[in-house]
Amino acid sequence: MFPIHTTEQLLKAVALVSAGFSAIIGVWYLVRRPHLHRVTKALLFLGLGVFPGIVSLTGNIASFEYTLSRPFCGSCHVMGPYVRDAEDPKSNSLAALHSRNMRFGENSCYTCHADYKMFGTITTKLNGMRHLFMYITEYANTGPDGEGGPPIHLYKPFKSATCMQCHSTTGKKYLEDHGDAVEQIRSGDLNCIDCHSDVHPLALSRRPGAKGGAQKEEKK
Repeated sequence: MFPIHTTEQLLKAVALVSAGFSAIIGVWYLVRRPHLHRVTKALLFLGLGVFPGIVSLTGNIASFEYTLSRPFCGSCHVMGPYVRDAEDPKSNSLAALHSRNMRFGENSCYTCHADYKMFGTITTKLNGMRHLFMYITEYANTGPDGEGGPPIHLYKPFKSATCMQCHSTTGKKYLEDHGDAVEQIRSGDLNCIDCHSDVHPLALSRRPGAKGGAQKEEKK
């Protein structure tokens, strides 16, 4: 059995074990052909109903957990520059600094870009389907990093409330560094990225070949 360190790995292990039990019960019944006594019916219920249900449930949840990870976000070639920068130990971009955070670094893309409202998980995944549609229609036949496609940009402005999921704005050093701007940040009148704008310095829109000739990254 492979080592288990994450929820995704645990779910995969549960799915594999359940699938194994289901297969064993199925093979046992086909080979032995026992009479349909109470025990046989109970085993068939487990093998054909309960265990497959567990496989389906845990498999879907494990797949969802994987979609939170940076490797998943980088599985589309147009995200290559973003992921390479985020994983570069020498990069000082905001994305790279956050990706080195031990608490959520592997899920840095989702952590920073997810919608944290009540139904945020649903709206975030719906936007993910929009990403898939855009990839198929706009980027499928573009260069290795999406060259030739339209510049990548956010659907809506990046709000400071997302940053404040981690940065409480109440720490002593934070207050010293931000001075009178703290209240503006908390109210939303001033966005964090208005000052911390070097988020994705290797964005598609800054590379030659981007549709429209954009050479400057749009604010993230």
